Amino acid sequence: MLGRCFPPNTKEKQQLRMIKLCDPAESELSPFLITLTLAVLLAEYLTGIIANGFITAIHAAEWVQNKSVSTSGRILVFLSVSRIALQSLMMLEITISSTSLSFYSEDTVYYAFKISFIFLNFCSLWFAAWLSFFYFVKIANFSYPLFLKLRWRISGLIPWLLWLSVFISFSHSMFCINICTGYCDNSSPIHSSNSTEKTYFSEISVVSLAFFFNLGIVIPLIMFILAAILLILSLKRHTLYMGSNATGSKDPSMEAHIGAIKATSYFLIFYIFNAVALFIYLSNMFDINSLWNTLCQIIMAAYPASHSILLIKDNPGLRRAWKQLQHRLHLYPKEWTL
Repeated sequence: MLGRCFPPNTKEKQQLRMIKLCDPAESELSPFLITLTLAVLLAEYLTGIIANGFITAIHAAEWVQNKSVSTSGRILVFLSVSRIALQSLMMLEITISSTSLSFYSEDTVYYAFKISFIFLNFCSLWFAAWLSFFYFVKIANFSYPLFLKLRWRISGLIPWLLWLSVFISFSHSMFCINICTGYCDNSSPIHSSNSTEKTYFSEISVVSLAFFFNLGIVIPLIMFILAAILLILSLKRHTLYMGSNATGSKDPSMEAHIGAIKATSYFLIFYIFNAVALFIYLSNMFDINSLWNTLCQIIMAAYPASHSILLIKDNPGLRRAWKQLQHRLHLYPKEWTL
């Protein structure tokens, strides 16, 4: 689907794309599993849109009311908006490809989806990495001069880093699409009777395209992993120190640190799974309709929803706002019956 590259600009090649996208012979899923998969994906998309819409609304209201927003709130707004756009795009892509394949297979539509998909995914990865990095700088307890200087300047740097991430993601997505279309336009059959040679050249082309597609995943992935691991180690060290000095009663501060360790660990696991699924999906390792490709789609749809729900659960302000919203929604039916 979005991770595939087919030669454009001719009617025959567009028809070839349509055949490739809907060839039932390649599908490893029964009609029942296909329907179930679509239902699961749509449920994940809607859950993610609602959760990220809630986060965006809360911080946007704070931004408008106070004429300012916290640094973490600014990152969450960028992250949530990118995820709303991404999951809306993926839901629209599935709807169009399922109901109007001929329209979806047109070059303009197909590559518009491809560019948007890569751009929004890279933005989401970068913003999540900056959120992890910000929490690490603000919460971790290190006494290195460079770290202390970074802690003092991080709030002023974050807005610039967020917009820089948008520029990098857009540039990389345009670069990827140019590489893909350039390769497809200039590709021609290899005139050789040696099937091994043909396979070799085909594999080299796929590897080259996969390298360019996934280059944008590596840096935010490494940054997120390092920041999360260092934060966990810092919190673990501080928790052990507080445990050794505990008087026997429960310490709310230590419980908060343990909760932060668990939350950061969950974020790290979810982020790695999503990055790996995106890497496999963009690398064309499996057929379009294969079970593994479908599993990657489910993971990529589940990550923005699950991560955002955990953000609401672990953020005191968001958790309080969510409870207030639930309370108001429960009151409305009672008011209507009066």
